[in-house]
Amino acid sequence: MSAKANKFSMVTPCDSRYLELIRDFVAKIAKITGFDEEHVNKIQLSVDEACTNVVKHAYKGIDPKDIRVDVTFDQEKITVTVTDRGKGFNPDKSKLKDMDTYFNKFRRGGLGIHLIKILMDEVSYSIDPCRKNSVKMIKYLCKMESPEKKKEQQILMEESYARHK
Repeated sequence: MSAKANKFSMVTPCDSRYLELIRDFVAKIAKITGFDEEHVNKIQLSVDEACTNVVKHAYKGIDPKDIRVDVTFDQEKITVTVTDRGKGFNPDKSKLKDMDTYFNKFRRGGLGIHLIKILMDEVSYSIDPCRKNSVKMIKYLCKMESPEKKKEQQILMEESYARHK
């Protein structure tokens, strides 16, 4: 059985002033897909982290171009792909952090990739520097999360919200 997918795209300049617009765009589509408020927040935060990484790092030292956000959804899941034409990076070098050590040292920042991996069900990267870099994030409508994963998600979301205040 094949579910019909709905597709939406948004392209904005690479500037933090547009992050709220991107968050709202993705949140509205996630709600249409059928996600509850908790999961909409997880998707929205993941996309915000991916786009913030583009704003902060992708075009450092080169002329900024744009951020493209593609969203598809069907009866089973939402897929969000954030694309840039910046320098790219090696996602394998971003190891999952030991949260106790991280918080005990009162560090700030550097959680974006980890946060995305914890909040979303699937995450993959395609890196071709200065041509096309993308992070593809998938969240399933009916996937159960373990109590341990939910606890880690809550801690990370609270930390992320505190950083943005």
